Amino acid sequence: MAGPPLFVVFNLASGRGDREEVRREIESACAAHGRRAELLTVESPDQLMETAQEAVCRARSAHGVVVAAGGDGTLSAVAQATLGSGCPYGVLPRGTFNYFSRTHGISAEIGEAMKTLLEESPQPVQVGMVNGRAFLVNASVGLYPQLLEDRESWKQQFGRSRLVALGAGIATLLKGHRSLRLNFNAPDAPEAPREIRTPTLFVGNNALQMEQVGLPESRAIDQGQLAGVAIRPVSRLGLMGLLLRGALGRLGEADDLVDFSFRRLTVHARRFGRRRVKVATDGEIVWMQLPLTFELGPEPLMLVRPRGLAPERAAQASQRSQPSNPDTPPADAQPPAQSTALPTGQGAPISGGPTR
Repeated sequence: MAGPPLFVVFNLASGRGDREEVRREIESACAAHGRRAELLTVESPDQLMETAQEAVCRARSAHGVVVAAGGDGTLSAVAQATLGSGCPYGVLPRGTFNYFSRTHGISAEIGEAMKTLLEESPQPVQVGMVNGRAFLVNASVGLYPQLLEDRESWKQQFGRSRLVALGAGIATLLKGHRSLRLNFNAPDAPEAPREIRTPTLFVGNNALQMEQVGLPESRAIDQGQLAGVAIRPVSRLGLMGLLLRGALGRLGEADDLVDFSFRRLTVHARRFGRRRVKVATDGEIVWMQLPLTFELGPEPLMLVRPRGLAPERAAQASQRSQPSNPDTPPADAQPPAQSTALPTGQGAPISGGPTR
């Protein structure tokens, strides 16, 4: 008996690789499994949400699976449309960093990703929300939205790569950024500051991204919370130092960070001078009305993914459990203390971000 059909939102302007090859891989894999696939192509960004909603409508009628093919911006937009529909959700990652797919064990290689879609079953995964907008990896305010705008300019000149993202991040930090005065209200997070002066607030919903720089909030995300991270006011040189620590996976050793976990956080800006602020969600920049409310989505996203811990996350856990001294007997070894740091990879506030 054939499985449910796939309704693939294929963002032609997103991600890397040969578009026709991706199309052929999808059609070939579905034919081999006796499954039907409909490709709904997106020619321009302003068509994305409308196309995603059309895919959800078709999937509901046919009891099918909604699939997003693109970078994390595309994945996030299609997830937004899928939430609450009752449809399973799948991804074919085509971005630069692909944190969402990697944290759930979904390969960036199209053939392996299709195998997951066609052979695995839906599993619940949490979604973050900011003022009603979904995010899968992170959301932020302050310095990072500016970094994303600069990064887009760099990509147009130099192409799409992690090195370009890093270069754009360095250039943004060297320009400097004014600090925000933020007031926090997080009833379930007594450790969160009531007010802070910071160049950026970062809210994470991706455990792998946190683990790679040693953020202990990766455990909180696994337990159904979001991670909040803010930088205390520092000089441009200090920001560069934080960037370097993040690149080395040791940003948690810095004293200039405030981190906490929560389920709901309301953010007011003191003397902001306006009622709206730029917010970056999974690499996409939008204007939002203040105050900002970050919270868990009311229901999980039913993601088609392999069961168990993703191999990359299992490797991170194994690495953390190794003794720092290789001559120390395993019985005496103690796991290294986890750090509290801002991630610097995709979607991180002081380096490159997700790809739409």
